[in-house]
Parts: sequence; C-alpha cells; structure tokens
Amino acid sequence: MTEDPNHPARAFLRRTKSVTRAPEAALEISRKAVEDQLKICGHKRDADVFELFLSKKELTEVIDLSRFKKLKYLWLHHNKLHGIKFLTRNYCLTELYLNNNAIFEIEGLHYLPSLHILFLHHNELTNINATVKELKGMLNLKTLSLYQNPLCQYNLYRLYVIYHLPGVQLLDQNQVTEKERRSTITLFNHKKAHIAQSIAFRRKVDASWDPRSTFKQKPAQKVPPDFAFANNVDKTVFDDPEDAVFVRSLKRSAMAITFLNWDTVLTREEKYLQEKGAEPAQMLTVTLR
Repeated sequence: MTEDPNHPARAFLRRTKSVTRAPEAALEISRKAVEDQLKICGHKRDADVFELFLSKKELTEVIDLSRFKKLKYLWLHHNKLHGIKFLTRNYCLTELYLNNNAIFEIEGLHYLPSLHILFLHHNELTNINATVKELKGMLNLKTLSLYQNPLCQYNLYRLYVIYHLPGVQLLDQNQVTEKERRSTITLFNHKKAHIAQSIAFRRKVDASWDPRSTFKQKPAQKVPPDFAFANNVDKTVFDDPEDAVFVRSLKRSAMAITFLNWDTVLTREEKYLQEKGAEPAQMLTVTLR
C-alpha cells in the first residue's frame, strides 16, 4: 500500500478505527460513571447495590449491568441513549427511569418481569405496535409514561395502550378509568362488546355482527287472510302514523298498583284528641300501561 496519507485506502482505515473507538470510549465513560456512583454510595460488593443514579452523564452507551443481581432502582434519564439492550439480566429491577433520551426502540424490556414503574417520555419511539408488544409480558407494570414520543400522534394512542396493557393503572400521569377500559373493548374487541351487550336473563347470547357479511333477515311468518284471533290482527288503516301508535298503545295490557293513602290515616295523637272524624282510610290506585 502506498505511504501517501491521503490515499483513499488509508482514509477508509482511519474512519473504521474512529468508528470502532467511539463505542469503546462511550462504554469507558459509562464504566467510570458507574464506578463513581459505587464510590459515592460506599458499595464494595456488587450484591449490595440496590440503586444506581446515572442521570445527566451525557451517556450514549451503558455497560452491562447484569453483575448487579439485586438492582431495583435505576435512573438513566437526561442522557443520550438510543437503546436499552444492556438490561437483560436485572430481574429484580422494579423502577426504571429512561425519560429524556433519544431511545427509538425498547428491545429487551420484556426481560424485566418485576418492573413496576417505567418512564419513557420525551424519547423517539415511533412504532406503537412494537412498543406495546415489548411491554405486554410485564404483568407487574402499573405506572407507565410514553408522552412526548412520536407514537403518541396515533389517534387512539391512549385507548390502544390501555387495551393491550390492562395492568397499567397510571398512564402518562393520568389515572386509567373504568370508562376508558369499557371504551377499549368497544373499539378493539367488537365480538366481546356485542356479547357483553346481549347478556340478559342469566344467559349469554352471542350477538356479534360481522360488517363484512351480508345481513340475513329472519323470514316473517305469514298469517292467512281469513285468520284472526282476539285483537292481534288489526286491519284498520290510519292516515297519520301517530294515530296508529296511539291506538296500539291503548291496547297494551294495563297494570294497576293499589296502595294505602297514609294521609287519611289518623295518628295516635289525632285519635286521642279526636281532631278528625273517624273516616275510613282511602285507597289509591295507579294504572300503568
């Protein structure tokens, strides 16, 4: 190879070496930040580390933290992280603060089954399906923040997250309500919504409807022209439909409720003073049709 420093081959080698050194330098910065925190907290053994405060360290990479088996609280907010693949064996982690970074994917979070609080707001998450899929297996997740991410521009973002993550109770600093949970079933599970609406008389009827299928109307039973029973067949023709409705309402069965009018019953004092005549108590009747 020529000794010319400006030769394209030598320029390519310099760029390759600089790219290789960049992650190493970033990991070295991360390693130093972790060691500084251990010194500040006075930890001498990895088994004694329950929390790490690594926020505002200008971190772009983080070293593998799997050596801290009992790590429960981790602060990494206000850095320059792009991913979180360094968290794969911290099974005891319960609180994770990753807000205000440049994270565009959260691959690896499903390895944290004990996670209870997760802050991811102010990042670069764009794929709502991939994000929700990664969080589905976290059954203990109760508090989640995703606001100020590109995926929040999705029209039904909040309801979509609530439907797929039913265990979350606080989303983007707002409590998840029962009304929102019911709305998610109506929007994302049409079959379950129709079945729920058709429950009556202690039995469930599948009233689901597929809008793509043709509507099949049940054939009406035909009555012979010369057949009539009671008043169920009314051949009267009305010019005004409201008159037909009124007449039909008058033919409905009536229900009468009779009760005692307590205003006509003498009290003990009135009986003693005889301020009222000894008239019999009145009965009131209310008729409902």
